[in-house]
Amino acid sequence: MDPVIIVGAGPVGLTLALALARQEVPSVVLDEGPSKDEPRPARTVVLREDTAALVERLAGFRSAEAGCRWAGWRSMRRKQVMRAVSFEETGQAAPLHIAQHVLTGALRAALVGDRLVNIATDSRLDTIEQEGSGVTAHTRGPKGTWWRGSYLVGCDGPRSTVRKLQDIRFPGRTAVERHAVAALRAELPWPDEALLHRMPPWRTSGPSGGEVTGRPLPDGIWRLDWLLPSGKDLVTPELLVARVRETLAGWTGGSTPPYELLDTGVHIVHHRLARRWRAGRVFLAGDAAHLLGALGTQGLDEGLRDADNLAWKLALAWHHGQHEALLDSYQAERRGIVAARLRAADQALPLLRGGGALRSYVPGSSRGHDALLTDGHLGQGALGAAGAYDRSPLAPRPLEGEALVDTLPGAQVTDVRVTAEDGTFVRLRDRLGRGALLVVLVAPGTGVWERRHWVSAGIMPRLAAAVTALPHPAELLVTESYPGAAAHTVLLVRPDGHLVTALNGVRPADLYTAAEATLGGPVEAGTEAKATAGSR
Repeated sequence: MDPVIIVGAGPVGLTLALALARQEVPSVVLDEGPSKDEPRPARTVVLREDTAALVERLAGFRSAEAGCRWAGWRSMRRKQVMRAVSFEETGQAAPLHIAQHVLTGALRAALVGDRLVNIATDSRLDTIEQEGSGVTAHTRGPKGTWWRGSYLVGCDGPRSTVRKLQDIRFPGRTAVERHAVAALRAELPWPDEALLHRMPPWRTSGPSGGEVTGRPLPDGIWRLDWLLPSGKDLVTPELLVARVRETLAGWTGGSTPPYELLDTGVHIVHHRLARRWRAGRVFLAGDAAHLLGALGTQGLDEGLRDADNLAWKLALAWHHGQHEALLDSYQAERRGIVAARLRAADQALPLLRGGGALRSYVPGSSRGHDALLTDGHLGQGALGAAGAYDRSPLAPRPLEGEALVDTLPGAQVTDVRVTAEDGTFVRLRDRLGRGALLVVLVAPGTGVWERRHWVSAGIMPRLAAAVTALPHPAELLVTESYPGAAAHTVLLVRPDGHLVTALNGVRPADLYTAAEATLGGPVEAGTEAKATAGSR
């Protein structure tokens, strides 16, 4: 089989290449640049618990060294603290704030020497040709040539050449929000805490009196964002310096403290959603498929989830033959999640950015607005939480032996400690992304005994036989407990960490039915031939 062609060497494209390599699928990454990223401290990303774990697992780097995990979150309105969160005290997962060039560098470093990944630099795509057996792509530049692939994935950003060559529309809204951005080194009163300050008392102009966000990075560096009025007014260096000085003075309660300005920019947020994410053997992911980011939400989170969702499906198709229902589910699942996020942001924008004197005096409105913005920044609620594939075409029909746990079907599983087949204790998320289904037995007491003492006792032999009989390789794991699960509950988990179903005990028929549905159902004779003929 030919490799998967990945167009674009940003975080999403590199993550997809790593995810495919972990599942023994070769890829060619077409990078139109020289494979070097200019350090830009003002260009950063915030990763939530699941996406941070994904890149840590794939790239093998320690997030504490590469970025900053916030110690807390503070939101203010005028001089009042509306909400203060300590992540250590609440046990809530802290977001990871990291410079994008640092993240991309870590992903590139993980690919060095990988026998399954070929990064082609100075290669700009200009042609895509599809036929039933694969995809052919042409690149121009010093290394211009033809490339042959089994599939092609466009991870080439907002101006995606892949999307344009496939004539896929990209409707939406332009300049939903604009922010002036500065990266600087300074000592602020809240070390390692992120801060959202609405209507700061030193500002009286701008939307709702203004809004500024401060996010810490390692080595005493901060990224500050100021919400700008709608329009296209020029952001001059003098304006930015004035914003920096007045903000630092306001936060420290005196004159402007010493600071070192490292980088500046203007961040413009667009909301767009591609009509189609699949065209035959061609797929879109990341900013090529969607743009979002207003109200504190982070678009890269969803791009990395795109890569995680698509990787195991492409790997299964690459190893075992194209399965249309499975590949179609990528668009159904991922586009549905992103569309819901965009709808939630578009509905909240008029409330939060509409201004108006009366609204600011409505009782409780300020706290409601603060809660919405906090959700976006912290990855919670409709604006920020990772979506669940509860309406996925891969969801199994209702099963007789279904059990209730705290994780709903389609949602991401909780990262509990499990015993692997070799007897070692690992985290559940460490076993994801290998292409195999995961079957997790909840068995209290197993954590205090070596695996050899219980592996052949009780229900284990029957469950092991049921796992061996599944229509796809699966790994059997055992955990002491899982939130909301009774003893002997059996969880079936997808390779990307989403729960398929929970069963009350060992039920081989239900387990098989659920696993088969997760793989797209049985392949009907002639299905692949019809699908490939239709893509010509």
